[in-house]
Amino acid sequence: MTEDPDRPASYREPRQARSAATLARVLLAAEEIAVSVGLEEMTIAGVAERAGVSVGTIYRRFEDKEQLITALSERMLERREEYVAERLRTADPSLDGVLDAYAHALLQSFADSSSLFPELLRTRGSRSLERGSRTITKIHRLLLEAAAPYTAQIRRSEPQAALDTVARAVLGACFHNSVRPDPATGEAARRRYADELSDMAIAYLLTPDRRRTTA
Repeated sequence: MTEDPDRPASYREPRQARSAATLARVLLAAEEIAVSVGLEEMTIAGVAERAGVSVGTIYRRFEDKEQLITALSERMLERREEYVAERLRTADPSLDGVLDAYAHALLQSFADSSSLFPELLRTRGSRSLERGSRTITKIHRLLLEAAAPYTAQIRRSEPQAALDTVARAVLGACFHNSVRPDPATGEAARRRYADELSDMAIAYLLTPDRRRTTA
């Protein structure tokens, strides 16, 4: 099989708990440095020093900095998928509760390392866009599944399409907040903004269509 030359080879996944813990430390150090100084300024040596491991330890796992960044992107996206899934699992069992959990989880996940997301997308090109789109699809599905028991409460003529619109709108608002020059920062401001997004979504879902399509 011929590999895609634009796709970096997968890094070596750890098989032992100790190796997994070391990898987690390395990726956390890489994320902290990337957030602080940017991906271009991040170095293998700097990551090794911050993680408390040797440079050789990192090179035994990753061929180069590009592979490290690929692993960092993957881990960040996986962690956000897990966070949103957990918030939806523990949401209040109601349509309001699900939308509240979704808005708050998304805003918080984008707020963490918010400056890094745009840089990852910008510098990694189509690979990051493809991986990011898979995360968006998964988070989208998580909302639809969590809201499924309450679709009878939705007053739009097409409840599933309305939920789809809500999922896209809230996700877009949270991403926009992470890249705008004056984002909602601080716990209180983020909570208020997430509440407003949730209120907006609920108001839309509980409002009958103003325009009726004709066959």
